Amino acid sequence: MATVNYAVRCFVTDPSTKNPSKSRPFVVRCSVPLSSSHDAFTAVQERPWKLADARLVLADGSIWRAKSFGASGTQVGEVVFNTSLTGYQEILTDPSYAGQFVLMTNPHIGNTGVNFDDEESRQCFLAGLVIRSLSISTSNWRCTKTLGDYLAERNIMGIYDVDTRAITRRLRQDGSLIGVLSTERSKTDKELLEMSRSWDIVGVDLISGVSCDAPYEWIDKTNSDWEFTSGGRGEDKFRVVAYDFGIKQNILRRLASYRCKITVVPSTWPASETLKMNPDGVLFSNGPGDPSAVPYAVETVKEIIGKVPVFGICMGHQLLGQALGGKTFKMKFGHHGGNHPVRNLHNSRVEISSQNHNYAVDPASLPEGVEVTHINLNDGSCAGLAFPALKLMSLQYHPEASPGPHDSDTSFGEFIQLMKQAKEAA
Repeated sequence: MATVNYAVRCFVTDPSTKNPSKSRPFVVRCSVPLSSSHDAFTAVQERPWKLADARLVLADGSIWRAKSFGASGTQVGEVVFNTSLTGYQEILTDPSYAGQFVLMTNPHIGNTGVNFDDEESRQCFLAGLVIRSLSISTSNWRCTKTLGDYLAERNIMGIYDVDTRAITRRLRQDGSLIGVLSTERSKTDKELLEMSRSWDIVGVDLISGVSCDAPYEWIDKTNSDWEFTSGGRGEDKFRVVAYDFGIKQNILRRLASYRCKITVVPSTWPASETLKMNPDGVLFSNGPGDPSAVPYAVETVKEIIGKVPVFGICMGHQLLGQALGGKTFKMKFGHHGGNHPVRNLHNSRVEISSQNHNYAVDPASLPEGVEVTHINLNDGSCAGLAFPALKLMSLQYHPEASPGPHDSDTSFGEFIQLMKQAKEAA
């Protein structure tokens, strides 16, 4: 029977002398028999660290070996990269990431763990998380559990020890790619590649899967520990109906902090029912996917604009653009992160903004009277609209900034002024 021989050279010190120079060397030899099943040899091969057990297969044919954490299985989604340095829990619970794998360009993720105060929705809607380095420990006074445990409980897949920089460069060059993430060894690379090439996110209604099922009242304000402005603390209160296309909770908290009484309604809520509620204003929220895939939402927006002041954020901005007769288009790799510069054309002020979208409004397609109010300084795309005659305003990015900077929070105050003016005029 074949054997594997091992020899270890050791040193022993005479305890009576306590002198390391008088250590005596000796050698320990052992042999391990190799059975036909190689069980003993396999045991010798075991490592104290995790080996690659997952694959990310992109539609361009590239295969990326990685280590898994969170849930196991096979999942398909669109791969996008996010340039935020912090706030991974807010990103995980942002419904706008439904159907997507989020790749974090910041290499070190998980060091602050997770907590229930930073949730942006009732669950994680993204398809998976791709990171370079998973923190082996957590250090934050608010931490309640590790990132890995959090994802496993929510059945969300994650991978680490993958070259996120190389993937990001590929996405910037070729655009967002469909990918398949799998921990199943039974599936071949070819099968996973075919899955990635047979699935598409364009034209899919993702809003219906993230919206609420029934109307509800929202009353929570921004926690006093995190409040950073006294704007909107006047005596007037405004009734706002917020359409949930995948709304983030901090949008609702900021509106409540500006003394708004908010009723959140599902994405399919009829415009006639909204107008019966006699609101002072209507908010069309952020949400995932292709705005052209939800014509029912566009029709709802058409029936409401011009009757009450409206504010569109992200998906809401795109739906407003379509409702006004404009067109939207899919961007090469979109905007995802908390460090995008935007110029406010009204005051020439540059705001650092938090963004998350793969689609944009084509300003050349908009009718006369619609004003472009904000421009993304990275690529010149439309980042904001206004139509004073119809009491309408919108932003392509997230003024609530969770995560992200607070530069654009004043837009909530502008919405308040829009409702106040309409109320006074009435």
